[in-house]
Amino acid sequence: MTTRVIRRDGTVSVFDAGKIRVAVTKAFLAVEGDSGHLRPVVGELTAQVEKALLKHVRPEVALHIEQIQDQVELVLMREGHHKVARAYVLYREKRAKAREVTPAPPAFRVKTADGTLVPLDWDRAEVVVGEACAGLADVSAAAVLAEVRRDVYDGITVDELAVAQVMAARTLVETEPDYSFVAARLLLDRLRREALTRVEGRPVEATGEELSYAAYFPEYVRLGIDLDRLDPELAKFDLDRICAAIRPERDAKFDFLGMQTLYDRYFLHDDGTRYELPQAFFMRVAMGLSLREDDREARAIEFYELLSSFDFMCSTPTLFNSGTTRPQLSSCFLTTVDDDLQSIFQGYQNNALLAKYSGGLGNDWTPVRGMGAHIRGTNGESQGVVPFLKIANDTAVAVNQGGKRKGAACAYLETWHVDIEEFLDLRKNTGDDRRRTHDMNTANWVPDEFLRRVEADADWTLFSPDETPDLHDLYGRAFAERYRAYEEAAERGEIRVSKRVRAVELWRRMLTMLFETGHPWITFKDPCNVRSPQRHVGVVHSSNLCTEITLNTAADEVAVCNLGSVNLANHVTPDGLDRDRVARTVRTAVRMLDNVIDINFYTIPEARRSNLRHRPVGLGLMGFTDALFVQRLVPGSAAAVAFADVSMELISYHALSASADLARERGSYETFEGSLWHRGVLPIDSIALLAAERDGLDMDTSSTLDWDALREKVRGGMRNSNTMAIAPTATISNICGVGQSIEPLFRNLFVKSNMSGDFTVLNRHLIADLKARGLWDEAMVADLKYFDGSLAPIDRVPDDLKALYATAFEVSSEWLIEAGSRRQKWIDQAQSLNLYIAAPNGRKLDAIYRLAWHKGLKTTYYLRSTAVTSVEKSTLRGVDGKLNAVRPVAEPVPVPVPVAAPTVTPDDALVCSITDPDCEACQ
Repeated sequence: MTTRVIRRDGTVSVFDAGKIRVAVTKAFLAVEGDSGHLRPVVGELTAQVEKALLKHVRPEVALHIEQIQDQVELVLMREGHHKVARAYVLYREKRAKAREVTPAPPAFRVKTADGTLVPLDWDRAEVVVGEACAGLADVSAAAVLAEVRRDVYDGITVDELAVAQVMAARTLVETEPDYSFVAARLLLDRLRREALTRVEGRPVEATGEELSYAAYFPEYVRLGIDLDRLDPELAKFDLDRICAAIRPERDAKFDFLGMQTLYDRYFLHDDGTRYELPQAFFMRVAMGLSLREDDREARAIEFYELLSSFDFMCSTPTLFNSGTTRPQLSSCFLTTVDDDLQSIFQGYQNNALLAKYSGGLGNDWTPVRGMGAHIRGTNGESQGVVPFLKIANDTAVAVNQGGKRKGAACAYLETWHVDIEEFLDLRKNTGDDRRRTHDMNTANWVPDEFLRRVEADADWTLFSPDETPDLHDLYGRAFAERYRAYEEAAERGEIRVSKRVRAVELWRRMLTMLFETGHPWITFKDPCNVRSPQRHVGVVHSSNLCTEITLNTAADEVAVCNLGSVNLANHVTPDGLDRDRVARTVRTAVRMLDNVIDINFYTIPEARRSNLRHRPVGLGLMGFTDALFVQRLVPGSAAAVAFADVSMELISYHALSASADLARERGSYETFEGSLWHRGVLPIDSIALLAAERDGLDMDTSSTLDWDALREKVRGGMRNSNTMAIAPTATISNICGVGQSIEPLFRNLFVKSNMSGDFTVLNRHLIADLKARGLWDEAMVADLKYFDGSLAPIDRVPDDLKALYATAFEVSSEWLIEAGSRRQKWIDQAQSLNLYIAAPNGRKLDAIYRLAWHKGLKTTYYLRSTAVTSVEKSTLRGVDGKLNAVRPVAEPVPVPVPVAAPTVTPDDALVCSITDPDCEACQ
């Protein structure tokens, strides 16, 4: 289908790149005159404009002439033709003023689904836009409607008109963040028409005031069951009671990023046509989690209240699949691959089956023999673990969760494995591509003995696990003693495959690869095992895809974890934590997570066996930085660290108490006897075990709550072997409109990229403060863009705001590690802890990762660097979402050096991108 272009008079023509070439040629001639180099330069620039315009444009959607001209400006500026671009901007401004005196365009008609042309109903458009703006300060329905009028043309389709309304509001977001809520509500209007039409089987439109969830919800349930998508059990609920509990006003809580994410990837659909509205979505999840409760309606309503208020959010697999006919609700799966072909290829099959329904994978590959090891069956030599990892990588790519999320896996290898040096190179873009895994994450599983050797500048010996098999299951002092015995055996010539290296040199290479490729991550074997409540029944051989899960695995057990996160921003006031609200939320959340285990659809028997036997859950948190802002606590300060400590202590206390209460109601998990819980050893107590193994540990052990009473309660029984883990919350935090997990503020203004598109993100807390001080204006927007969302270089911003809203790269990593250490003392699993370094070098990396080890962290996650961020010098505005290709962007603001919001450009460097969509696998 040919791409069309909407002209300013509303007429439509065929896209013609030749017209772009003519316009660019005229611009150069006006500034530089004729020259020999003009033709090839213009040709290259035109090709760039055409490629950028058509890259994300669906054939059935029209471009607008203004959008094309904006892209011309962007390319001219990006390629350094600043004078030409400036002349082009001034020419457009001149033409825009001339058009102001031209007659109004003629009346337009809208093409309905059956092809009928009907007059465009501006009255309804005004009602819908007015409703979207209701209750929001500093937004204007007239401004949105003015943008819409610029975009319509005669014969515009109903869908295109709906999109034009959404994107008209989105264009204004960077000047007023609340337009993001307007855009979300306008997208909701489009969703209402789509869903109600599908449910009722005829064209239906309804404003928010006109929508009746009571009438819609039973029909939605019936349709979902008829389509074999919803569990028929949902129809057996008292739907009148359920409908009475639905809160339609909560549809207005979403911002554009949250609503677009749900629309693209979460709401149920029939061959692309959505039939699920937001509150039906939350109620469907809640009902699915209460199927086995005695009073199902009461529990469903309780769970719904938690979800729809954004106090707590389940992980993405739970949101995708709860209440459906395939309720795979678990987030993470950990496996161990044994040293034989049958186990290896069974591992690939397990990965595929687990990933199919949205699971994130952590694979322990340490048992697989290394390169040069003897193969008895063929009397040959092994090629090592790397060729098998290549197949695992390709399996993750092939099984992409139905297009909802990319398949995602992480391979773990212990530092003593003889293939560790090749393992470090897996993510490099050079070398033999058959020995590279460009799409799979990797992580080092580092024993304490190695880091002791690093600090002593001693040697380190690499082995093949077929000759040293027990090292895989040993940790702490027992590992160190056995490892030294193997080194002595190697010196006597009793070990066939071994290699001695300088520990510091291997450590440096690990850190170099981490900086250059973002992998392998650094995770610590000993604290994960020494502090594991389940050390009596198995060994933790790896973490998961996002490094927050630390559960034991075996050949017949695939560890499973079920995640959800408390929205900490909803549980604080300027005076501190709302402790009663935290207690209520955590108690209900733990019950919801425990229900996942029994309702879950298991794709492999090893996962079912493990999950029912140990019943681990992972309660985490998100919105930590928002909570700091509410309390006016400066990130990177002792006060912020103290808040990290007390907030996690409170969550931990109530999570353990809730699990103990569930044990009294439902019974303890099968392997409770002999666990640290059974011995009365809580996470705060297990710090002493790690300190004893290491002969000292730099970890705070202070507390504020009555842990003695809880310790006795826990000793009597626990429902869950593990209760807490802080996941990245990359997607569910977007749904709730808060900062990810425990992450510091990335930027005060930037463009976020994910599978739903690109979205302008502004720090609403900062803008509220700037407005209160009379500092929010177009100049401030331009400054924030120019300085990559940082306040530090902007002179007129007061110092207290610069400190409060310091970005991640302006906060020392030492503070992040200290806050992580304070949380880790309360958590029975781990946390996805990213580290930020503005100007990385070897000395800094060495210092922060050693500090993380000394501070008792179990794992670290991505290393972030400012090298992945750049600012495009352009006037382009309105780059949000997949819908950005269907409407023109706003008129450019003529400033001396106009700029767009900082946009992540992963090709600029090899370290991890802050907005990498691949990081969404846990939540």
